[in-house]
Amino acid sequence: MRRITSLRTGLSALLLLGTWATASSLPASAADSPAHSPSEAPASASLLTAMRHDLGLTDEQARARLAAEKTATAVERKAERAAGASYGGSWFDPATGRLTVAVTRGANTEAVRATGATVRIVEHSARRLDATKARIDALSAPAGVSSWYVDPKANKVVVDVVTAHRDDNDVRAFLSRARRAGPVAVEETAEAPRTFAAGTVGGDPYYTGNVRCSIGFSVYGGFITAGHCDQHTGAVYGWDHSYIGNFQGSSFPDNDYAWVNVGSGWWTVPVVLGWGTVSDQLVRGSAEAPVGASICRSGSTSHWHCGTVLAKNETVNYSQGAVYQMTKTSVCAEPGDSGGSFISGDQAQGVTSGGWGNCSSGGETWYQPVNEILNRYGLTLHTA
Repeated sequence: MRRITSLRTGLSALLLLGTWATASSLPASAADSPAHSPSEAPASASLLTAMRHDLGLTDEQARARLAAEKTATAVERKAERAAGASYGGSWFDPATGRLTVAVTRGANTEAVRATGATVRIVEHSARRLDATKARIDALSAPAGVSSWYVDPKANKVVVDVVTAHRDDNDVRAFLSRARRAGPVAVEETAEAPRTFAAGTVGGDPYYTGNVRCSIGFSVYGGFITAGHCDQHTGAVYGWDHSYIGNFQGSSFPDNDYAWVNVGSGWWTVPVVLGWGTVSDQLVRGSAEAPVGASICRSGSTSHWHCGTVLAKNETVNYSQGAVYQMTKTSVCAEPGDSGGSFISGDQAQGVTSGGWGNCSSGGETWYQPVNEILNRYGLTLHTA
């Protein structure tokens, strides 16, 4: 097995080995893993340092934001139930530290406010917006259309178009059909999204075929990662090229997820590697963070970076085909980061799929939500 350097010791070394295990499979769980108790610290000092660097926050502001985001995550579920059919979506507002819930006229706004949420009256329900997006999902999108998603703040389905292709005839035709599907807004983006797999480079988490990718999260019996990393060669090898296991399931496009079983002396730990930028982060659950929440990503190329959740349930139009139900973030990523971990506080959020830009000039990155992957394959997240 690998030699442990002085830079990466303890849990860092275990995770860089692969966060992989010989543990036998445990009973599957389709439910979200629980958040840790309120008495526990929301983040390590090094995570606060990363948030200070990437989000421009002081340590005090970062602590306050993490606490407010944890509250908002719990409020979101209660507020959606209280709003019922009038629910129009929700988002976390870093400026106020509160969750805003959109509802249509006639909603029981007092019941929604009683959950601790701020209320905004909107024209369209989430059900109608989701139906609009589903109709757009059924269309064939040209390469000049980057993605589309339900934006609760705009109360519309936002279609992102690559600026250089905004006047293409096929893009104009697609937008015309999209507008007939329901309430739509069009925005522009600088680049088209791409996946973040890379050719073989020594010293990184795992290889398959001629591709290097990053580990997402440990599950009992293996780990989850991005589906586009599966080269259908079967075998997966670690940073030192020793055999780990095989892809047991993968999906790309339509989805972008996969899982790998592990053995041959490899093991799993509930840790996300901090790459020396921050201390390694323990994973305690998979409670889904709201739009607007802070989030960080770990990958084998660009290592550790943070940003915010920008949108959920977005359809991303890669050159290989559309991928559905993705979450968009302001976090940068680069080739080789594919499959890596997105984490908010100590809660697993998803595995890196693709995006645009890089970690020098900035960009946006999408991830496939972790709970969908666990449910699809009947896996149980390995938590601390």
